Amino acid sequence: MSAHPAAATRFDRIDALRGFAIVWMALFHFSFDLNYFGLVPKQNFYHDPLWTWQRVAIVTLFLLCAGLGQAVALESNAPRWGRRFWRRWGQIAVCALLVSAGSWLMFPRSWISFGILHGIALMLIALRLLAPLGRGLWLAGVVAIALPFVVQHPFFDTPLTNWVGLVTRKPVTEDYVPLLPWLGVMCFGLAAGRWLLERRRGWVAAPAPFGALGRALAVLGRWSLSFYMVHQPVLIGLVMAFVALRGAHA
Repeated sequence: MSAHPAAATRFDRIDALRGFAIVWMALFHFSFDLNYFGLVPKQNFYHDPLWTWQRVAIVTLFLLCAGLGQAVALESNAPRWGRRFWRRWGQIAVCALLVSAGSWLMFPRSWISFGILHGIALMLIALRLLAPLGRGLWLAGVVAIALPFVVQHPFFDTPLTNWVGLVTRKPVTEDYVPLLPWLGVMCFGLAAGRWLLERRRGWVAAPAPFGALGRALAVLGRWSLSFYMVHQPVLIGLVMAFVALRGAHA
């Protein structure tokens, strides 16, 4: 065995899928921004199925990709709790705190206390603990997804406990991705990733489809955290600049 753990292999198809998810997310957020500043006919992003189901699909795709990525990472010789894992985890955790701070400035009454990055940070630790289950990850995923539909209690409705997900009502927040049921999606991603790497490796090892577009999505997927952190400030800045210019020429 090498004295230095091997770095995890990159698979363009997984990166491209993550890149597709983040482009979809950016378009969703841009639509939200246009609605927020009154530049499009009023939309209800909190209750209209057109938008709520898109959000569910985007979060599902992100967490599936996270699970697939963990399958790749755990296949390498790197220690399960090694420096590489904790460095990436620390980046996500710090970005989660920055999202909370930024959302508090813009939405003080509905700021993000436990959104997608908060959820991923916690789920990554939970997934590494569950990784030895092997095929049992499928069952763990089913339990995690089903549990919030069976068990809800007011104890979990507080800001200190709603991260678990067993709430009787959704908290007032711009983004909410609790441990349950979403850990189940990441469990499925890890289990599916292991199956693919063991039995259908060619499905993920092949180059990204759709030529230059697929390659561009793969590059974007490798920088998904950076893109996530900068896209909304850039989009909001552009929309605000447009509003200001339109007002100046009105």
